[in-house]
Amino acid sequence: MQWRLGGHQEAAPAAAAATSTFGIMVSEREDFSLSGPLHLTIVDWNNAHHRRSVAASLVQGVRVLERDRQVKRRGSQALAPPWWEFFHFQLHRQLVDDVDSSIFGAIYEFKPPESHYDKSVVESPCYVIAFRGTITKPGSVQRDLELDMSIIRNRLHETSRFETAIQAVRNVVATAGESNVWLAGHSLGAATALLAGKTMAKTGIFLQAFLFNSPFISAPIERIKDKRVKHGLRIASSVITAGLAFTTKKKSSQNSRSVDPFATLSAWIPFLFVNPGDPFCAEYIGYFEHRKKMDDIGIGAIERLATKNSLGSLLMTAMGRESEPLHLIPSANLIVNLTPCQDFREAHGIYQWWRPDLHMKSKLYNYR
Repeated sequence: MQWRLGGHQEAAPAAAAATSTFGIMVSEREDFSLSGPLHLTIVDWNNAHHRRSVAASLVQGVRVLERDRQVKRRGSQALAPPWWEFFHFQLHRQLVDDVDSSIFGAIYEFKPPESHYDKSVVESPCYVIAFRGTITKPGSVQRDLELDMSIIRNRLHETSRFETAIQAVRNVVATAGESNVWLAGHSLGAATALLAGKTMAKTGIFLQAFLFNSPFISAPIERIKDKRVKHGLRIASSVITAGLAFTTKKKSSQNSRSVDPFATLSAWIPFLFVNPGDPFCAEYIGYFEHRKKMDDIGIGAIERLATKNSLGSLLMTAMGRESEPLHLIPSANLIVNLTPCQDFREAHGIYQWWRPDLHMKSKLYNYR
């Protein structure tokens, strides 16, 4: 399916001019006409680069929505609309945090002009539910950092923001059907989308998900340059984690024949976008690659037990508080951006994911 775009290119420069008139400093990253994927004048929904770029742009749209709210950019001064209107999406609903009233997510509905519609191809979504990352600005920073901490403590599922998010996902899926709904998120928003996707997958509903720079809570082993040292540390970590998992869960499983939830989730395969220069998400690279290496040396069974547990969650469980490692997933399409980055901000930024010149490595990992 291909769509000819660009009907809203004039809006962003006008908004930028209006904001400068009122003395409001505008980041180039917020202005679609300066930073958006203007090269996508045609979207082919069968093209992985196009799908990734649109999903990332919709996530950026949520971020700019919140920034518009914070600095009171309204009407023609608002910078957010071009981030979705350029691709013929409409803002169906904003998702608002009940603690600080910040906009953390959005539900977009795809509404292409009839003249652009190719009925023979149905690869585009009807709805995209997108979640932004942390914004370190007054009006959202305190709540966002609280939620960042809840990710570290594996308690994101207990927060009111996630409850709002998952209820929105359930409602849209009930209305449109799972094949018509995409999830997308960046950083904190990727963790929200990941948890929402896992929650739905446990009920047999598998949503297409685009997870950009999703946090992986672990020691930064991936940053070690010596491959032998890195591999040795991962083997040691797997053995310790598997041993603790076996000991901790042996007692609870004696009177239970419950199905392995990790195996149940294996049919859900999100798109996971990571940058090796971003310590927040880089551990996903080693997390998936290590499984094959353990199989190659004949101890894959140990890794299959370790890969669905984390030391932190096992310790919490041992202290009597069940704690599922929210960042661990059995399967994924892992896409690694190998393009050199100047600094952490570039490696962690959402804007890298719609660049047309990315050097990427992609691999499908299926849990067995």
